[in-house]
Amino acid sequence: MKPIEILTTTGIGLPHANVDTDQLIPARFMKEPRSVGYGQFLLFDVRRDAHGAPSPDYPLNQPGADEAEVLVSRRNFGAGSSREAAVYALVDGGFRCVIAPSFGDIFASNAVNNGLLPAVVNEEDAERLLKALGEAAPVDVDLLEQRIRVGELEVAFTINPVWRTKLLNGWDDIDMTRQHEGDIDTFAATYAERFPWAQPYPGGTPLIGKG
Repeated sequence: MKPIEILTTTGIGLPHANVDTDQLIPARFMKEPRSVGYGQFLLFDVRRDAHGAPSPDYPLNQPGADEAEVLVSRRNFGAGSSREAAVYALVDGGFRCVIAPSFGDIFASNAVNNGLLPAVVNEEDAERLLKALGEAAPVDVDLLEQRIRVGELEVAFTINPVWRTKLLNGWDDIDMTRQHEGDIDTFAATYAERFPWAQPYPGGTPLIGKG
């Protein structure tokens, strides 16, 4: 995954609460292989009118929205089913950070595992950010200092410390485990010495029944 320290990019507001995973990617698109690019399915139904044409007043259809890497929304973003494809749609659509007062638990975990920063702000600050953004506008998201800046507005955000470490370094769960490789090797050697009978038989033949 690509590390995140400071994002200096374009942000866009999505002033809706309870944007769930079924909205983020409708189920019928999940049969498609990831290689087709899930970004084209992001919020597919809600950003179109009854005839299937893009709604010109929908935030993600506004001028400049295609350049946005930061999305600001309201509470309970990513609620609903556990489909990881909802995160794929955001990532494939170019987003690297979503800012909201709260997230669905599984969505947030999936986000971090795919390099997408779920930044938690309070509801008042979310409204201030939405107002400051208006349409697509420049934004800075500083994961090192856990600060968000839009023009003269600056607000703090929170994130699980372990998730912060993973995103700063571009690590997945295996990479996190490898940081303790020395301790793991020490434990394995000590355990083998204390419990030699529990180790695999070198020749691959079980010891049961041997005299």
